[in-house]
Amino acid sequence: MVLLEFSIYPVDKGASLSPYVARAVEIVSQSGLPYQVHAMGTVVEGEIEPLLQLVQRCFDALKADCDRIECVMKFDYRRGRSGALASKVASIERQLGRPLPKTP
Repeated sequence: MVLLEFSIYPVDKGASLSPYVARAVEIVSQSGLPYQVHAMGTVVEGEIEPLLQLVQRCFDALKADCDRIECVMKFDYRRGRSGALASKVASIERQLGRPLPKTP
């Protein structure tokens, strides 16, 4: 399984990009894959090909009305491991001996 973190946004649409980010997040949500959104991007868990196709769908949705788009991606592959979206955070919480803050 792979954890893919990405952020995608236009760079030609002014200061507030939330409508474009929301467009991409809706595509992620409709994918049915487990995901988490945070202040600087989105983390999705799955197999590499469907994840890359998901980013492609997000890109295609933005390029319909954006002339310049930036996308940053990184992924973590671990053979035979699933559920890392939650387990990686839980591991840090165990090391700290306390829960991490949740977004409001």
